Amino acid sequence: MANDNNEVIQRLFQRFFRDELPGLSTADRSALEGEFEDRYGELLQRSSSGTSAGFSDLVGFGDGPVKPFDALPVPLLRNDFDESVIPPQLLAAAELYYIYQMERMKLFRVVNVLRRLFENGQIRIQRGAGARGLYILEKWRPIRYKRRDRLIAYRRVFNYGRAPIPAGAIVNRNFHFQMVAFMNAMSQYFRDLTIGQVIRGSMDINDRPFAALAIVQRVGTDLRYQLDRASYGNILALTREVGQYLQQVFELLDTPDIKRSFDANTKWDVIEQVADRYLDGALEMSQRAKMAEAGRRSLQWIAENDFRSSLSPLVFEADSRVIGAQADAWIAAYRLTAEGRRFPSNQTDRMAWAPGLDAASASRIAA
Repeated sequence: MANDNNEVIQRLFQRFFRDELPGLSTADRSALEGEFEDRYGELLQRSSSGTSAGFSDLVGFGDGPVKPFDALPVPLLRNDFDESVIPPQLLAAAELYYIYQMERMKLFRVVNVLRRLFENGQIRIQRGAGARGLYILEKWRPIRYKRRDRLIAYRRVFNYGRAPIPAGAIVNRNFHFQMVAFMNAMSQYFRDLTIGQVIRGSMDINDRPFAALAIVQRVGTDLRYQLDRASYGNILALTREVGQYLQQVFELLDTPDIKRSFDANTKWDVIEQVADRYLDGALEMSQRAKMAEAGRRSLQWIAENDFRSSLSPLVFEADSRVIGAQADAWIAAYRLTAEGRRFPSNQTDRMAWAPGLDAASASRIAA
């Protein structure tokens, strides 16, 4: 097809959307809008040139004579920037976030303390599953990636901590700002949606959403892109190795003889008791546990979502409702942590965290 056919397709579809869709019922319009949008894009793609063959016709190097502009195919320019991510890397970053929160809970240090107490005879266990687990713990410890490697990974992917940055490595310096902004945007979306469903009049109230979907999509896309460009290298391998170790550690801390030694009911009680006795106290355990799970689940959802701007609000609402609850849980836990107490109190200031701020600006917002 030539250039004039491409223009005809655009005019016909614009006329159809303007003249025909308003006359359809709400249910029919919702069902057909997405299908016609996809069909419109397909026809435009067919009427465009996906190769550079049109250039040879333009300059006269083709098979025939030089063609006029109207007879040349329209170039097909695809903007697939937002889709050019690697999902396994993003999923590895989600697991790394969970591991980081366990690090903040002093889990790795607690296990080292237990192993030292067992070797020095300072814990009254000898024949149970916990004693055997501590004896073979060396077998499950990460072979290649030690504490230093974990700290460097946190710094690269999240800009958390003060570990030295390897020369030439990309550091995701704005991760925390974007994470806070995304959680806020998702929470605000469902809050506004609930308000809209209550106060807006309609024959079918669910067909009149009142929430800013574009903000969620934009912040989520930026967060996904920055995680993708910073999570290359050994992040996938590190999360696999350390994740296997954490799984064994959780099973070890849940053994009856270790729990009995610290008068604990759960493995989390063991972590708290050991941290209180030997590591200057347990810090924000409840908050960190919730942030770990809610943050990981949200980052997994971001990795699996393409954030298409043409997505129906009803489809997005059904797909993301669980993540809205996770975002609320993350925000509630984060605001009770030391750094979260300076959390901005209104939506305008919260969104300013998305692109990142210098120290002076952040202090003014938090004040």
